[in-house]
Amino acid sequence: NDIFALQDEISEAIVKALKLKLLPEEKKAIEKRGTDNVEAYNLYQMARHIYLTGSVATARGSDAIIRLCTGAIKIDPDYARAWGFMALAMTIRAAVSGKSSDEGLAAAERALSLDASLPEAHAAKGRFLANSADFKGAWIEIEEALRLDPVSYEANMMAGVVCTYEGRFEAAIPYLQKATEIAGTNGTAFGWLLAVYVTIGDKERARQYAELTLARAQTALGQEPDNGIVMGHAALSLAVLEQPERVRELVSRGLLLDPDNEIMKVSFLRANAVLRDVDAAIGMLDFLQKHAPARMIHAVKMFPDLAFIRDDPRVKAMFAAAEARLAGSN
Repeated sequence: NDIFALQDEISEAIVKALKLKLLPEEKKAIEKRGTDNVEAYNLYQMARHIYLTGSVATARGSDAIIRLCTGAIKIDPDYARAWGFMALAMTIRAAVSGKSSDEGLAAAERALSLDASLPEAHAAKGRFLANSADFKGAWIEIEEALRLDPVSYEANMMAGVVCTYEGRFEAAIPYLQKATEIAGTNGTAFGWLLAVYVTIGDKERARQYAELTLARAQTALGQEPDNGIVMGHAALSLAVLEQPERVRELVSRGLLLDPDNEIMKVSFLRANAVLRDVDAAIGMLDFLQKHAPARMIHAVKMFPDLAFIRDDPRVKAMFAAAEARLAGSN
């Protein structure tokens, strides 16, 4: 009947069993929930569950998180954690589609105005700034998130993502490794780590993480067959494991089910590059040069594993067209 009372009872029992003596601020941290309304808290927990399963990477998943957090905020307008998770969903949805999200920044700012100690809100703001190629500003937020909670999944995941955006692939590894350790059933961090090992040419670790990523991807796709991010991770895994026919099947399915997912398309591009399928890789670049944002075009130009197609006249023409499109939109 009272989930808060039950949580406090469990926390007290654990502290007693471990024979710990809590400082006042530690006791306060354990009891911190952000709202006194059980219904708002339940809606937030449902949103967090969707996020931690990796479904936030689909339009349906991110929209569900936003609706749940909106419901929680309607009940308790000062519920900072709900604002923070809404911001995460909005910024990730924007990154997947390649579009900007001023509403995501506004939600993060609202969360921080209510509680500046929320690592997920700082992480969300950092991802928004990174999406806009403001890496200096992004790191200010991410470092604060990590200071507040060094084992925050959101903070470590965002740190790894931003490192890859900057082309600092080796620097991304410890953050993504930490994210895999605290990811639960979410395979997103495993997929990003796989991509990093492919990028730096570490074939042994790439194969290791291809197997780990594929196992999680198959489970996730069994529950959510239209998850584009997961299809991208699975395709790259299968390419590393030398299964080209299965890669092609996934690429066809992904482009049919989630045609606007830019991050998925980058994974498909990388998978075709691993297979040395020049025409398929260049075909995927055609999607990117028509729609992808500047930071994504810049990242693709930096990937060492794509060097073998960069001198192709078709690729040079695509990048020129992409740069012209971006210049025309400014």
